[in-house]
Amino acid sequence: MNKVVANADEAIRDVFDGASIMIGGFGLCGMPENLIRALVRKGTKNLRTISNNVGVDGVGNGLLLAAGQIVHHIGTYVGENRLLEEMVLKGTIKLDLVPQGTFSERIRAGGAGIPAFFTPTGVGTIVAEGKETREFDGRLYVMERGLTADFAFVKAWKGDREGNLIYRKTARNFNPMMASAAKITIAEVEHLVDVGELDGDAVHTPSIYVKRIFRGELYERRIERRTVRKG
Repeated sequence: MNKVVANADEAIRDVFDGASIMIGGFGLCGMPENLIRALVRKGTKNLRTISNNVGVDGVGNGLLLAAGQIVHHIGTYVGENRLLEEMVLKGTIKLDLVPQGTFSERIRAGGAGIPAFFTPTGVGTIVAEGKETREFDGRLYVMERGLTADFAFVKAWKGDREGNLIYRKTARNFNPMMASAAKITIAEVEHLVDVGELDGDAVHTPSIYVKRIFRGELYERRIERRTVRKG
């Protein structure tokens, strides 16, 4: 089945106001830049985003934040975004911070059809407030719910016309599990190839999870914090 669409704007044609969207990437690495920019152009409002972070000011998910399109964010890290800090303090956005390992497992669980699981992470802290706890083998655990979404925006290095995907390095942190945890997964790739050109053993996300795929037009590949060695 050929799942290729012309561009990012066509790929997000049915993203609606109030949608929940998983957005891949670790910091600015492996984020679906073209899909994010298309969503800003579309102007969809009241979004509930699930992503490791909210980009940085004016970059990545930070573009959605600046455009006032996000009302609720679930993530693990916010340290590089001053606008998000201001919005949280003013109460103009709802923010749920989740320990990074728990965040990853919640998405994996959602994709696997597991509604909840128990973890020791967060026990005795504000992370566990209002959640069920249970003792196993003498140790206390807190229950966490699996995460799913209406859409998942993922970015891969290579993909074929059926939607099989290969990621590179750090881009594998959250993209693969998000691809399995949404009703509609949309993939942008750097290299779009014909079916049969990918080594089956190298595929990270099989095509069954992907509904649409396209070749990204522009990748800025920003660096969050550049560190250079003195000569």
